[in-house]
Amino acid sequence: MAELAALEDPKARAVNERHGDDHGVNLGRLRALAKRLRTQQDLAHQLWETRDTAARLLALLVCRPKAFGRDELDGMLRDARTPKVHDWLVNYVVRKNPHAEELRLAWSADPDPVVASAGWALTTERVAKKPEGLDLGGLLDVIEAELKDAPERLQWAMNHCLAQIGIEHPEHRARAIDIGERLQVLRDYPTSPGCTSPFAPTWIAEIVRRRHDATVA
Repeated sequence: MAELAALEDPKARAVNERHGDDHGVNLGRLRALAKRLRTQQDLAHQLWETRDTAARLLALLVCRPKAFGRDELDGMLRDARTPKVHDWLVNYVVRKNPHAEELRLAWSADPDPVVASAGWALTTERVAKKPEGLDLGGLLDVIEAELKDAPERLQWAMNHCLAQIGIEHPEHRARAIDIGERLQVLRDYPTSPGCTSPFAPTWIAEIVRRRHDATVA
């Protein structure tokens, strides 16, 4: 904890706080610390229990993802107070855990939109990497009905899923683009030069174009 405190950077904190994260540790330095510590499950538990955001991020880097139980991960997600901790927990730990599919199904139907967003994030990964068994048309039905009025975190996760379906599955691409065009979600979101817009039709078209160009080249 003392080492984490020494890494505190006011400029990093200002940037992080604009995104809802209450820590001031440069993530590159945090990763370097985790690399030195290597995997330590007991330490990860202790760091998590501090409730300090930087400590929890470090915990997620040094833990053993497959060692957590289903209920333990569910409790951790509901206790993850900041966006970065939530995202790292889902992407670095839950995705690699044997209970990932069970949690995906449970979280996707949860009434808490932040919890539901984790379920949709796991669904998006399956859309891209393991779509067998998924009802892609059914997912598009839900997205079409709920995306427009979904709370922010859930809306982002559902929008990502919409784009991923359009990118990875040509047979659903026209419908995914049509849904995005009609709902206009994130249509005017400010995008930095060189970055891809999160507006699903633009996102889909850009990634498909890049893949086509790479294939031709």
